Amino acid sequence: MPERVLVIGGTGPTGIPLVRDLVARDDTVTILHRGTHERAETPPAVEHLHADPFDPDSLAGALAGRTWDVTLAMYGRLRRIAEATVGHTGRFVSVGGVPAYLGWMNPWAHRPAGLPVPVAEDAPTVDDPALDEKGFRIARTEEAVFTHHPDAVHFRYPYVYGPYQLAPREWCVVRRVLDGRRHIVLADDGLTLHHHGYTENLAHALLLAVERPDAAAGLVCNVGDEEVCTVRQVVEIVAGALGHELEIVSMPHDLAVPARPLLTQPLPTHRVMDLTRIRTRLGYRDRVPARTALVDTARWLAANPIAPGAAEEIVLTDPFDYDAEDRLIDAWLRARDAVADAGAAFASAPGYGLAYSGPGGKPRSAKKFEP
Repeated sequence: MPERVLVIGGTGPTGIPLVRDLVARDDTVTILHRGTHERAETPPAVEHLHADPFDPDSLAGALAGRTWDVTLAMYGRLRRIAEATVGHTGRFVSVGGVPAYLGWMNPWAHRPAGLPVPVAEDAPTVDDPALDEKGFRIARTEEAVFTHHPDAVHFRYPYVYGPYQLAPREWCVVRRVLDGRRHIVLADDGLTLHHHGYTENLAHALLLAVERPDAAAGLVCNVGDEEVCTVRQVVEIVAGALGHELEIVSMPHDLAVPARPLLTQPLPTHRVMDLTRIRTRLGYRDRVPARTALVDTARWLAANPIAPGAAEEIVLTDPFDYDAEDRLIDAWLRARDAVADAGAAFASAPGYGLAYSGPGGKPRSAKKFEP
């Protein structure tokens, strides 16, 4: 049954596909945003309310005298939006962030350092601003959402990728491809797992919350792609999508300074979320598989390149300083060769364990398989 839906935001990376899908459901859709990023992809049938979701007075003025069946809060000051929409909406769906989890931004909050893998929805959140002030504020905002809307559903977003993303990790690879680079530095062979969510997939999760209100009510859900690719896999998929091959130069984490923008944290520990609630309660499955989404994102960025020094590059903090990278790589390769030349010869070479039977492991006992 069609509903009246308010989307606060609606012109960002996940707002665009979400609004499109709501209109396809025959919902009457209103988007509330500042009007600074009008998108050609927004369907003509959508009503625009131009107000500042960060300004309580501006927001209150836009909501005055209006009601909706569902409100999706994707932009602005969520704590104030939750308060302001009381009496203006039947259901409330909100988007926050994974930094609410203890250790997401400060891995040293756990001993040994690093998050549990995967991170469940009921994992501890930040309860001490001294450990992580931003995470503490995010966790308190979640509490405020449910204070004002007890039956709300709240999604914890990971890093987002896809068109229009303001922190496009894939650009670190795409620009190097466009600039003709032949190699890229990664920490510890790029084996870190870091959960991301493709725009279309995140929008699909939000749509499921609208479509299944009884199952969603009162939930706090992790949301992200079902497959979590390693940093190395991201690099290989993105470069391959553009018909390019980048030689990966692996260095220890403490030396791999150029790898920081792709790693997005001060340790190479994993950040992976448990998606049990959205899978079992809402029936979530990726609309676009992660590997396909990476290909699509790479090609979109190549067709819509970011200007050098633009805001997205500033957010990424990748200086694309190829001279410094080359000096570091040369020094590392010389040091690695020196260690190999001076390395000790083992009387009996260490192996992978007798239970390992993959490449380089225990050989088969018989040359021919006998069924």
